[in-house]
This record gives sequence, C-alpha cells and structure tokens, in this order.
Amino acid sequence: MTDFNKLSAQELETMAEAGREVAKWEQVLAKTGDNVVGELLRTRDTFYEFEHCPPGDIYDRENHAQYYYHAHRPGEHGHFHTFLREKGIPKDCHPVDQSEADYMKQRDDTYSHLVAISMDRKGFPIGLFTTNRWVTAENWYAADDVSAMLDRFEIDHAQPSWPVNRWIGAMFRLFRPQIVELVRERDAVVADWQRRHPDRDVYEDRDLDLPSRIGISVDQQISDVQMALSAPG
Repeated sequence: MTDFNKLSAQELETMAEAGREVAKWEQVLAKTGDNVVGELLRTRDTFYEFEHCPPGDIYDRENHAQYYYHAHRPGEHGHFHTFLREKGIPKDCHPVDQSEADYMKQRDDTYSHLVAISMDRKGFPIGLFTTNRWVTAENWYAADDVSAMLDRFEIDHAQPSWPVNRWIGAMFRLFRPQIVELVRERDAVVADWQRRHPDRDVYEDRDLDLPSRIGISVDQQISDVQMALSAPG
C-alpha cells in the first residue's frame, strides 16, 4: 500500500495535476458517449483477441515512447502495454545480464516494458501489472532503471487520438508511486522464482507471466492525493 503521507508536496502536486488531466479527458470523451478504449478501437473495423490496436502500435519518434492496446485476459476488457525504446532510455540505464532470446536478435535496439493498464468493459482503468520478459519480448532492465524511465513516457502527437495519448501519459504521473512499487515487486518475485527454479531461464519461463499486479481506482487515487495534500504539517 502506498503511503501518500511519505510523498513530498511536489510529488503530490504533480499527481493532483495528473488526476485532473485524467478526469478531464474521460469527461471530454463521455460528452459524446465515448471512453478511452472506444476512442482507440474506433480506428478498427473489427477488433480481434490478441491483435495490437492500432496495428504497428503508437510510437512517439521524439520521446521514443510506445504503447498498444489488446485483449486476451479474463476479468478485463483489455489492457494497454507501455514501453520506452532505447533512444529514450537514460544513458546510465542498461539491460541486466540475461539470456538472449531469438526475438532479441531480430531488432537493432533494446526496449523496456514499463507497465500495463487493465481496462474494464466501460473503458475505465481497473488495474496495473508488470510482465515477465517473454510476454512482451522486451529487454530486461532492473527496477531502478525502469523507475528512472517513467518520467520519459510521453506521446506528444495527435494520432490516432490526442485524448488517449494525453490520458495515458497522465496515468503515469497519477499512479507513479504504485508503478515504482510494482516494478520493485516484479524484480523480487523474479529473483525468488529463479532461486526456486535454478534449472530454468526465469525470463522465458511460461509459468511466470505477471510478477506483480494491483487494482486501482482513479477516483480513489485522486481522493487520497487530495487528503495527503490537505493533511496538517
């Protein structure tokens, strides 16, 4: 559980501003009966399970942030996967020593998965989770390095949807403390799994897909931030 009282006033103010932006875009879309998921899916005639939406993903060539939406898990409509590619990664961040899968040999850069955002059938976020390496064919960076990447995630262009691009960036700022906790828990779970299964390549082990996850509520997060900001002292 995140202790909001341990966050600085500046951190809380940044989260509060992000909360207002998340709420604004959800309200803007709702005026026409839309939501974040529907706004993205309207670019597709048919949406198939496991298919990336949009095809080819969303990629910001200046910030080197990337995301896509797809669906295949029970208990949700679908989820956003978010990434930072090598040119956007801080220069002092490097992949950990790890095995090299075939998919890592088929590209000319490295990239890190940051976090996934689960969405319900009404188009609202209900959870955050991390993935094992094989799930998103990423390169594995340690939690501290992933945390250092979070503030660099920004999609600063209008395609395929300005509201969705701005909303997802604001979600990073609003839930930053939880995302940091999740990637730290991810590393702890992966390390423990490797200790218990020394004969397996932990990063490619299909028995370990989601090392960490939490449920979220935008309204509750905004309320908790406001309460921490108004607390005396």
